[in-house]
Amino acid sequence: MAEDGIVVGDDQIARCWWADSAREYRTYHDTEWGFPVSDDVRLFEKLSLEGFQAGLSWLTILRKREAFRRAFASFEFEQVARFGDGDVTRLLADAGIVRHRGKIEAVINNAGRAVELVQSEGSLAHYLWRFEPEARTGRLDRGRLAELATTAESKALAKDLKRRGWRFVGPTTAYAFMQAMGLVNDHLDGCDARANVDSARERFTRP
Repeated sequence: MAEDGIVVGDDQIARCWWADSAREYRTYHDTEWGFPVSDDVRLFEKLSLEGFQAGLSWLTILRKREAFRRAFASFEFEQVARFGDGDVTRLLADAGIVRHRGKIEAVINNAGRAVELVQSEGSLAHYLWRFEPEARTGRLDRGRLAELATTAESKALAKDLKRRGWRFVGPTTAYAFMQAMGLVNDHLDGCDARANVDSARERFTRP
């Protein structure tokens, strides 16, 4: 791997270093990570899964994502908001997901808060994209990216979500969410996907 964090795979595609460690990561990196999203359900799913990731690798969560979708009604948050004690018991017995009571209960709580946000803001997307940072300048390599675990915008988002009653959404989680959902383009310079994400962001209509 080059010092700048770029790896060229056996398919001759240049990727961010982290995408080279597993097949699932390659697909996720090339087709999802960083591409802008305005769908409320996908946004809620990602916030939920980022909370489950705390203390774990994203690869662990990615491999369980379909099981999470089955367990949490495809993250249709209006449905999840109606989950009760029986659902918590069911989820704690589901070996396909991460069986952590606090995280499970946080998703159910956050679903209710998401319903409230839609009522007050029109959509989750409209609310979340307000925290999109200004485009940064300068070259992005692995060293610079390592300095971006949190940003002023991710701290502001996490603080506001906490004020609104959300759980398991701290500044680091909020920034990982921003990276994944395209509020920033953190594909490294030299990564083949970077230009694709830039183009997608240029075409994207902000909610």
